Amino acid sequence: MMGLSALLALCLALLHLYVRLLSPVLDAPRSPWLSLAGGAATAYVFVHIFPSLCDGQEVVLRTGWAWVSTLDRHVFLIALAGLLVFYALERAALGARGGRDTPPLSPGQGVFWLHLASFGLYNFLIGYLLVNRATPGPANLLTYFLAMALHMAGNDYGLRRHFTDSYRHLGRLVLAGAVLAGWGFGYLFRVHDAVLAILFAFLAGGVVMNTMKDELPLDGSGNAPAFTLGAVGYAALLLVV
Repeated sequence: MMGLSALLALCLALLHLYVRLLSPVLDAPRSPWLSLAGGAATAYVFVHIFPSLCDGQEVVLRTGWAWVSTLDRHVFLIALAGLLVFYALERAALGARGGRDTPPLSPGQGVFWLHLASFGLYNFLIGYLLVNRATPGPANLLTYFLAMALHMAGNDYGLRRHFTDSYRHLGRLVLAGAVLAGWGFGYLFRVHDAVLAILFAFLAGGVVMNTMKDELPLDGSGNAPAFTLGAVGYAALLLVV
């Protein structure tokens, strides 16, 4: 299992390095392939991750941590926090650009470094969860990998759109390395099950925001049939496995 997770981590890193070669297929107008990928990733969150958060909530409650007694929906609040963090990042990028239809930001802008740090930690978490997930097993590992690969392809598209030159020269290298670093950390260390539940919850919120931000823009450029097909198709796959 460890060898398989290492191979999948490498595949995710290579995806960030080379998915740009598919840019003629993925670029605007909004590609149905990106919508299909977004639907699949969103289905993974709602069918697999959110139900797992209920179990994670029980784990958190059993820790006896002092702050736990003040809240009764801890992991769901963490998921909301993940959504809000990446919502703020998207708003910051759009504000710096002046809108979706304006040119990408020039290199050296502070908002790029903020995105790089945030998505680097995000990819580190994705890599870590390849090794240590709430639900083990090869089938769950493969469905997690596929959902994250589709999701990361969409993230790559969004980051290239905001920070074309900066992302091509540095960003994609950092994000690829972050996946491998997360896997390596997960191989060497395992955090408390309650912390794992919190990390999984944060990832869930981030996935929802990072997929829906491109499917529900004000200009309506998302592809509803493709998104629906991706969501329904992947949900059906998850129910089978």
